Amino acid sequence: MRLNAQTDFSLRMLMYLAVKSGGPATIQEVSTRMGLSQTHMMRVAAKLAAKGLVVSSRGRQGGVSLAREASEITVEEVVKAMEPDFALVQCFDDSKSECTIEPACNLKHVLTDALEAFFAAMRAVTLAQLTESNHAQLVRLLDLEEYAVAKGGLRLSQSPVGGA
Repeated sequence: MRLNAQTDFSLRMLMYLAVKSGGPATIQEVSTRMGLSQTHMMRVAAKLAAKGLVVSSRGRQGGVSLAREASEITVEEVVKAMEPDFALVQCFDDSKSECTIEPACNLKHVLTDALEAFFAAMRAVTLAQLTESNHAQLVRLLDLEEYAVAKGGLRLSQSPVGGA
């Protein structure tokens, strides 16, 4: 199974928004800092907004931001919102199945169980969990030091008072 590029980009955008604090992010900002096409990111943002995962605002202070807290958005929700379907094999779609052994085949049951395990694993992980333990590293990699003050109280380049 392979997730499509829009799902990948969606997860990256949402992780970026979860790491960034201090207001919305522009599509240009996200695409530049993530090294992704601005055109693709505009499509992704529009789809995420339509699915209720981000909110967008226009104007000078506009951009996109998470529609809910990062702790309330699961990876499963994002993947299911962005993927067109999860028909792993032809027999998953009754209208397209032409398999002669389908009535006696157990493969569909095995794949159904595997797919449910996949969703269960993604259901157990939120955007917050994807970004909290590695927050400082993500802030550095995404060049978000100016937003670290709002999240942790110090810029990453600053030393605590009395510290080295």
